[in-house]
Amino acid sequence: MSGFASFLNSITMFLVAIVVIIALWSAVHYFNVFRTKRYAKFLSEDEFRQGIRKAQVIDLREANAFSNGHIMGARNIPYSTFKNFYTDLRPDLPVFLYDQTKTLSMRAAKFLNKKGFKNISILDEGYQKWDGKVKKG
Repeated sequence: MSGFASFLNSITMFLVAIVVIIALWSAVHYFNVFRTKRYAKFLSEDEFRQGIRKAQVIDLREANAFSNGHIMGARNIPYSTFKNFYTDLRPDLPVFLYDQTKTLSMRAAKFLNKKGFKNISILDEGYQKWDGKVKKG
C-alpha cells in the first residue's frame, strides 16, 4: 500500500471510530432520559413556570452560579451536597429540579425517587435556556 493510501485508510478508521463513539454516547444519553421518565416528568419552560408557586424549586448548580442568576423562588442545594441536604425537602410537595442542562437534575431525581419522593419534575432544557424571571444575588 502506498503512503497516501495508508494515510487515507487511517483517516477513515479514525472517522469511523468517532462516529461510533458519538452514536454510543447518544444511545446512553437517550436511554438515561427514557429511564428517568419512569419517576420524573420533564417540563417545558411554560409548564415549569405554571407550577413554580406550588413546588419546591431546587437549583442544583454550585453557589457561585446560583448567585450569578437563578429562577425566582428557587433554593440552592448544589448537587455536590444534595445527598446531605435532601432531607430539607418535603416529600409530600412537588419538587422541581433544574441545573445548567438537565444531567444533574436526572441524577438527583433518581436519588429522590429511591428516597420515596413521588412528585418530581425536571426543567427540560435546563437553566441555560430559561427565559423567565431571574434573580441575582
